[in-house]
Amino acid sequence: MDEMSDKKISVAIDGPAGAGKSSVAKKAAKDMGYVYIDTGAMYRAVAVWAIENNIDIKNDTQKLIGLLDNIKIDVSYDENVQRMHLNGKDVTERIRENDASMGASAVATIPEVRVFLVDMQRKMGENGGVIMDGRDIGTAVLPNAELKIYLTASVEERAMRRYKEYIEKGIECDYEELKADVIKRDENDMNRKASPLRQADDAILLDTTDKTFDEAVDTVKNLIKATEAKN
Repeated sequence: MDEMSDKKISVAIDGPAGAGKSSVAKKAAKDMGYVYIDTGAMYRAVAVWAIENNIDIKNDTQKLIGLLDNIKIDVSYDENVQRMHLNGKDVTERIRENDASMGASAVATIPEVRVFLVDMQRKMGENGGVIMDGRDIGTAVLPNAELKIYLTASVEERAMRRYKEYIEKGIECDYEELKADVIKRDENDMNRKASPLRQADDAILLDTTDKTFDEAVDTVKNLIKATEAKN
């Protein structure tokens, strides 16, 4: 484990679907003694709740909004790795399935859902010592974060990473379909009215298309160390 600093900051990592934000953030947090908070997992949890309760996210928006109080999301940590609990059930693996991924993009366009979850996220990150990733962390959730990173990669690279991930898990999938899903999610995330995906003006751009996982992690850790030293 890397040497940990006593002066911990708040780190906001934003970027499109499949860019590797969660994996990079988890490893950097573990190495540096930070708490990792995956905000996208919270939107995925809402999507799973809607799917399992037969609510059409796009056509039954008002019904979903009216039932938000029935959704209880808890976060626990296993060696600094976040596990998601939906109404008492561990859904850490379920929320990574493709229907949850597409559903998350849809629920994230609903302003009331964002208000519901952003308040929860701000409370988690207000005392520093956290690495939080999502779509609008640097622009909306933690606008005062000491370090903001916009982590991205090409559409082809992101689709291939997801394809390999699914194949390794024994999940049948089609690369072209995954690529189409990535493009669709990008369109949804960048064009939604509520906190669209964009790079914060003061965020550092990190393109990982030609970087290995370890290279991306090392870059993030070095940025954190440099920011800690300044603060």
